[in-house]
Amino acid sequence: MSLEQVSANKAFDGQLIKYKFKSDALGGLVANFNLFLPGNANDGNKVPLLTYLSGLTCTEDNAAQKGHFLGPAAKEGIAILFPDTSPRGAGVEGETDSWDFGVGAGFYLNATNPKWAKHYNMLTHITVELPQVIEAAGIPVDFKRQSIFGHSMGGHGALTFYLNSVLAGEKRYRSVSAFAPISNPVNCAWGQKAFGGYLQGGVEEARAKYDATELVGKLGKEPVHILVDYGTGDNFYKQGQLLPENFLKAAREAGYDEVQVRVRAQEGYDHSYFFISTFGEDHVHFHANFLKA
Repeated sequence: MSLEQVSANKAFDGQLIKYKFKSDALGGLVANFNLFLPGNANDGNKVPLLTYLSGLTCTEDNAAQKGHFLGPAAKEGIAILFPDTSPRGAGVEGETDSWDFGVGAGFYLNATNPKWAKHYNMLTHITVELPQVIEAAGIPVDFKRQSIFGHSMGGHGALTFYLNSVLAGEKRYRSVSAFAPISNPVNCAWGQKAFGGYLQGGVEEARAKYDATELVGKLGKEPVHILVDYGTGDNFYKQGQLLPENFLKAAREAGYDEVQVRVRAQEGYDHSYFFISTFGEDHVHFHANFLKA
């Protein structure tokens, strides 16, 4: 599982480094990820980590290049990890047939349908394997100070990773934020398609682990730090794929106020990286409050 450096680019006095390694979680396939290390990261100074989960059709590169996160992260002295969105090269029948399922669309879960279960384990890959591989390589990142954010499918992933870790009492992540997340996937077409394919128990199996709206209602007053932004001009919002109001309603019914769970409708913004880059700095600063506390 040793890391191989693919490339490195200086940015904002830090380094954006692309690595690859053979992933056990993904069934022995080669996995790529990008890691931004700010200039103050060194052997004597481990820096906090913010993990960014990308959306459908993306790779580890999109957000690193277009998200407007690196400058703000450099100022705050925070590393950012950009994993891929799915396994690559598994060769599972049907994995390249559509843009919203299979390659580029791993949905941040561990597949239980035998057809997909060998390779499609992005949950374990991101929450367990990547931290182990990065630590083993001696990279100066402090996994005791982690937060997570993401966009669309990645917003779904970030919210569910965070909420499940709170529910389990692990406190793996100090805060979570999301841009236009798929907030209630058991009730939208994207989620129903993904869960129906990857999970043996389909939507009902997903309800317990992979739906932020279902999970937030189970927390029982555990303190949380959650920020969600979505654009009112987002076509996927208009089509009912994102359902942020369902998440907000469940959070309020669970007793969370707008200090702990903030959901903001941003007038006229769409689903693109123009939207993400507009609020990227805001999200990095939100996490810095908790990562540097």
